[in-house]
Amino acid sequence: MLYIVSDSAGDTGEYVIRAAVAQFHPIYADIRRAPFISDVEVLKRVIEQAAAQQAIVLYTLVIPQLRSAMLSLAEETGIVAIDLLGPLIGSLEEKTGRRARQEPGLNHVLDEDYFRKVEAVEFAVKYDDARDATGVLKADIVLVGVSRTSKTPLSMYLAHKKYKVANVPLIPELKPPEELFTIPREKIVGLTIGVHYLNIIRKERLKALGLPDNAAYATPERIERELAYAQQVMEKLGCVVIDVSHRAVEETASLIMEAVGRHSS
Repeated sequence: MLYIVSDSAGDTGEYVIRAAVAQFHPIYADIRRAPFISDVEVLKRVIEQAAAQQAIVLYTLVIPQLRSAMLSLAEETGIVAIDLLGPLIGSLEEKTGRRARQEPGLNHVLDEDYFRKVEAVEFAVKYDDARDATGVLKADIVLVGVSRTSKTPLSMYLAHKKYKVANVPLIPELKPPEELFTIPREKIVGLTIGVHYLNIIRKERLKALGLPDNAAYATPERIERELAYAQQVMEKLGCVVIDVSHRAVEETASLIMEAVGRHSS
């Protein structure tokens, strides 16, 4: 369990955590944001929750009062708390001879580019896991694949690159939405994975949920069946297919952007 605590949106902290967690692929990491922290009482409640779950906390707090409170709370609760910005801000103040502005969120300039990113993130949340199949028709990119092939993390990562992404889970017992077969195949990217890697990922997911790791969801037989079904659907769609077995989210996202850009250019 990893907490991102910020007096802004927490994007910076999440980028750093995901970059670090990628080094331990395919282990699953439960990442939780506590954004827009504005007072010590709220911060205290968040840290108490993190301590109860024995979580690691990474924080990006620029308000001195909150940074000071975080240090005290971390010492009181005994949690591991990593200050991402404090040491760097201190070094920059010393080097430049100027004090930091101590205003959260200054890296989010409210221009057209920023609003496009926000819109793309909201789109990814709304059309995650085919909650609304009409998102397939509106998306710049549509990701398809079986459960735990990083569809949601990729959708969010690509949203921060200003792509509107919808994702559709492929499950043998459920028919894919008809909309999927009406859009240009160049917009669709299939995600596949090795049986062994998916077995490990799903077992870790079950453990994180407090469930036995021998459930049917994580058995090699079930995984092989799902992957075979997904392969049939992807062949019918005629889409690009990317194997995510050995890849971090950032690398897979680069391949997706390259494939989509190649077809749109």
